[in-house]
Amino acid sequence: MKAHVYVTLKASVLDPQGQTIYNALRKMGYSGVESVRQGKYFTISLAQGISAEAARDEVERIARDVLTNPVIEEFNYKIEE
Repeated sequence: MKAHVYVTLKASVLDPQGQTIYNALRKMGYSGVESVRQGKYFTISLAQGISAEAARDEVERIARDVLTNPVIEEFNYKIEE
């Protein structure tokens, strides 16, 4: 079982890296891009035999306690069997 965790800045937090990427894309002629927000992506391999409920609990705890700064970031995830 694998978990895919996506960490992004909260909408209220400025994203200078995303803005820099956006500016570069516009200069390169990508006129269809309206904005860019950057983030982080993690793949977590879970132990064999772990239940779906235990996997959700574990991934949420890892994302909340280790992978994100809750003041400025939020996360979402999906688990694949």
